[in-house]
Amino acid sequence: MILTTTPTVEGHTITEYKGIVFGEVISGVNFIKDFKASLRDFVGGRSGSYEQELIKARNQAMRELEERAGQLNADAVVGIDVDYEVLGQSGSMLMVSVSGTAVKLQ
Repeated sequence: MILTTTPTVEGHTITEYKGIVFGEVISGVNFIKDFKASLRDFVGGRSGSYEQELIKARNQAMRELEERAGQLNADAVVGIDVDYEVLGQSGSMLMVSVSGTAVKLQ
């Protein structure tokens, strides 16, 4: 399955549009990661624990998008957009949403 942010796939012709597909993941960030991140904010630097959580959530959302496109018998997903949101009263939930158009290729 080809996954791309571009509206076309070089070297291929889109022969059929199967529809818009989505992948969503909502991930909770636990107390220990919050505490480590707050210490990192205080002294400066990057928060590896949050970065790893973000990478994990994004990869899961992309896999879900790919699975849904596969259920439509698509060859590719074009025009992929990735969005991030923080949810919850304390901002302890991370939502990653990806969307794109499932297509058949020639």
